[in-house]
Amino acid sequence: MQRIKRLFDFYINSSTHVSLSVVALGWITYLSLDINVNFMVLSFLFFSTVTGYNFVKYAEIAGLHHRSLAQSLKTIQIYSVICGVGMLVTSLFMSLEVWVACGILGLVTLLYAIPFFMPKNTASQVKGNLRSVAGLKIFIIGVVWSGVTVILPVLQDGTITWDVGVICVQRLLFVLALMIPFEIRDMVFDNLALKTLPQVVGVKKAKIIGVTWLLLCCILEFFKDEFNLDTFLSQLFIMMVTSICIYLSQKRSAATMYFSSFWVEGIPLLWLWLVLVINYLSY
Repeated sequence: MQRIKRLFDFYINSSTHVSLSVVALGWITYLSLDINVNFMVLSFLFFSTVTGYNFVKYAEIAGLHHRSLAQSLKTIQIYSVICGVGMLVTSLFMSLEVWVACGILGLVTLLYAIPFFMPKNTASQVKGNLRSVAGLKIFIIGVVWSGVTVILPVLQDGTITWDVGVICVQRLLFVLALMIPFEIRDMVFDNLALKTLPQVVGVKKAKIIGVTWLLLCCILEFFKDEFNLDTFLSQLFIMMVTSICIYLSQKRSAATMYFSSFWVEGIPLLWLWLVLVINYLSY
């Protein structure tokens, strides 16, 4: 049983779960726009997400404790290096447009993780990064996820249209809402200077805002040039599931250890499964 738990913890802590969710959203983009699925792009999304997420999460820890790293973290480092190689190999199959977009999104990720400016109004001499800018964290993550899961697949295999723009906004709103349970979970540990949404408006109002973002996602579906009832119904169901998860969100505790990191983060995988089933039944 302990071995299964360690394997599961590695699955979560190595960013494999979140990376599969990114792949799921990219796959949904292909299906929503009726573009042939490019599995090389999806592989690139997986490898780059593992590499990027683990860099953001563990780079500082690895730098401070390189010689005394726990075995699990060393394993994650090796896994990240392998995925980094996979990212480089699959990137060779990407177009110039994708390379440029990746450069921009990669720069944002670097600025999010690496300290590069001195915060104002503080006696601390420790440099800050974009993650430390009050109220900015959730929007950076939303923009990067929207760019990676919508813009990159379209740049490689499709054409930028009005509907692509609508999907971008929908994806941004969905990811913002998906972040609410994480921000509520981490309230106990987050520095008050971060001014996360639950810190600023309170947990109850943050949940209402999150559900409002999901409602806007559904409304925006009617602004597309090509409205698809199956797409709308699957999206409506997922927005309802996400709303329930937001409602059930609590501050971090032993009982809610995997609620956000597994169940909430796995919602895109449920969404992809639902879309694939609907597409299969419609044929």
